[in-house]
Amino acid sequence: MLAKTLCNNPNVPADTAEYRRPIGLAVFLVVAGLVGWYSSFDLTLEKIQTLINPDYVPTCNISPLVTCGPNMASWQGSLFGFPNPVIGVAAFVAPIVVGVAILAGARFAKWFWVIFNLGFVLALVFVIWLMSQSIFVLGTLCPYCMLVWSVVIPLFWYVTAFNLKEGHFGNRGASREIAALLYPYMWVLTLLSYLVIVVLAQVRLDAITSIISSL
Repeated sequence: MLAKTLCNNPNVPADTAEYRRPIGLAVFLVVAGLVGWYSSFDLTLEKIQTLINPDYVPTCNISPLVTCGPNMASWQGSLFGFPNPVIGVAAFVAPIVVGVAILAGARFAKWFWVIFNLGFVLALVFVIWLMSQSIFVLGTLCPYCMLVWSVVIPLFWYVTAFNLKEGHFGNRGASREIAALLYPYMWVLTLLSYLVIVVLAQVRLDAITSIISSL
């Protein structure tokens, strides 16, 4: 009834009348952001413990393959001169805040969504680089790092698909329709992305065999 009233009200812009809050996306932003923040925060605490006590064994050191110690001690683990997890502690606040704001009824301008999306593009590029270093250079699979990878990937896919669907990139009607059609199936792209990581880890590290033998 409210939507019908809005649509019939000449004083309400069309885009306002047709607007539907992306509740599903908002909930996902909050949950994924919390998982990423927790992983980054926990890894930061582990790094601090190793700095305080050089003999400290991180709790994420499960086996020679599944471990975070070598990653934290490497130069790749502090690419910008400070531990990488600090970036996650700061950055994962963004999706949490945006998600909560949407649930509270906030609306954001197109330029905001574009900048927000750019943040996930940069995050994905950074994660791909860290992933390649972990698998092909360090030869390890860091549990907390993998948790971060596991949320950054779907966050990128879903936010990008949402922006395409809503026309925030200025895309034409046909591309918006295609994006709207594919939006519910972004989980397929997410699973395919995970599969690529599993295959790379298996080919390079024989990960499955190593993990099973360590159980």
